Amino acid sequence: MASVPSLSASLQQRVSTALTAAVPSAEGADPLLRRSDRADFQANGVLGLAKRAKANPQQLAHAVLAELPGDDLIAQVEVSGPGFLNITVADAAITTNLAKRHADDRLGVPAKADPGITVIDYAQPNVAKEMHVGHLRSSVIGDAIARILRFAGERVIPRHHIGDWGTQFGMLVQYLIEHPHELDHTEDAPDAGEASMSRLNRLYKASRVVFDSDEGFKERARRRVVDLQAGEEETLALWQQIVDESKVYFYSVYDKLDIEIVDADIVGESGYNHMLAETCDLLEKSGVAVVSNGALCVFFDDILGKDGEPVPLIVRKADGGFGYAAADLSAIRDRTGELHASTLLYVVDARQALHFRMVFETARRAGWLTDEVTATHLPFGTVLGKDGKPFKTRDGESVRLEDLLDEAVARATAVVREKGEKIGLSEEEITENGVQVGIGAVKYADLSTSLGRDYVFDLDRMVSLNGDTSVYIQYAYARTRSIFRRAAAGQSPVAHPELPLAPAERALALHLDAFGDALAEVATVYEPHRLASYLFQLASLFTTFYEQCPVLTAEGGPAEVENRLFLCDLTARTLQQGLTLLGIRTPERL
Repeated sequence: MASVPSLSASLQQRVSTALTAAVPSAEGADPLLRRSDRADFQANGVLGLAKRAKANPQQLAHAVLAELPGDDLIAQVEVSGPGFLNITVADAAITTNLAKRHADDRLGVPAKADPGITVIDYAQPNVAKEMHVGHLRSSVIGDAIARILRFAGERVIPRHHIGDWGTQFGMLVQYLIEHPHELDHTEDAPDAGEASMSRLNRLYKASRVVFDSDEGFKERARRRVVDLQAGEEETLALWQQIVDESKVYFYSVYDKLDIEIVDADIVGESGYNHMLAETCDLLEKSGVAVVSNGALCVFFDDILGKDGEPVPLIVRKADGGFGYAAADLSAIRDRTGELHASTLLYVVDARQALHFRMVFETARRAGWLTDEVTATHLPFGTVLGKDGKPFKTRDGESVRLEDLLDEAVARATAVVREKGEKIGLSEEEITENGVQVGIGAVKYADLSTSLGRDYVFDLDRMVSLNGDTSVYIQYAYARTRSIFRRAAAGQSPVAHPELPLAPAERALALHLDAFGDALAEVATVYEPHRLASYLFQLASLFTTFYEQCPVLTAEGGPAEVENRLFLCDLTARTLQQGLTLLGIRTPERL
């Protein structure tokens, strides 16, 4: 594995050194280097430095220019405006750097030298309940961030904090005791996940009817909650049966969504049950929490209600029951104390922002979150319908996640069929590609939206071959593979630094070189939409290159053919790696 510094990083270092040479007191000054329309890069740092040094910015820019090394990296530098440095990189340097990336399995992207341990909390369905559109964003965003951090070298531990505890389980378990065959499996169930959800729905509805109509059953169900919390053997066994049945359903949905969820990573509310009383005792004894109106609460000077009264974090309710905060605080104790996490991430919707702010502050007061641990809530917006309101069915119900995914695959398959029949795709390929395009479209629409924003779920736009969609990017990848299928014997990707680059080649090449920088930023700020934006721009630049620079029939002869094939191959690998990190597949033919 070879880490390859980007051209931007190499230029940054050279210009920074030149700034220091021109103004010794400016050691470590930021050259403010960025991509430019006037040249490859523009350094804007001279202006601020000139102001601080009370120097003429143009004169200082020329002084910095004189200090830049005359090596193979820079082809031309000119001073423009009040002291901007417009820098053009040498064609040979661009191709040489890309050749190093091409030779490396990781495309020259370095892994962290000192990786930490990140525990990421995402994908939080509820036991015995159907997953709906509200479960989409946490699952898709969390999976992408976990993939990106792993690629960056971080040790990532997923935690799926499923809703598997609470008073409703007393009702479900009691009904199972009195109707022991309610969750029996049928031999001819065609789909395990659907069959599991059907059994769970039947159990829930039947138990709710009895609970609402039979006072005796209601009392037995309430006593069963006490047995569950006490760990009574028969109660726990039946509760586990309900959890296991739910997992069959969860796994079927996540398999459809192409997200891997494993048993070891599922630690629901019940996983911290044995810690709740101790968490409360520790908070009370340390004075972090106090009893108020019978409840154990934590107060904050800067969190007040509309009436001006403090809004507390309730850790233990007045009736002795534990609130969500007790489980979340216990989870922090476990994740820092037992898993030794250096970073805690919570991919949970924006409505929980205040809750997590209070939980994190409480954990810091208690000493469970130290200066060595970073805890971050990654809030996300809502999935909206075309009417701009939260996405619902016509009956006002939340849209079932499976129905949404099935519809996406159906729409995508129709698009794939229309294109695929023209290039001779088999029915098996059309079906498989329809799944990859449909699921990719749903994920990309989510991931290409910045986390905090709401977005409209519009399948027609999502599966379009035009515009900022995953299909457009997948199609660019498939086009690269098509070029190689058409290549003649002996036509292979080889870098030729001695060749000049056409404008479309330069634009594509410079963007390819920025892949590692883009990933480093995404892994730092936890914003997958930045990677989606990078990939869409890469696909767009490749499309322009494809239209303007013939590959297999290049006029410059065999060397130019090889160099353009080299750019095609590096584009394909970068698109595939980038989409993989977003959890999206890349069909070979579209």
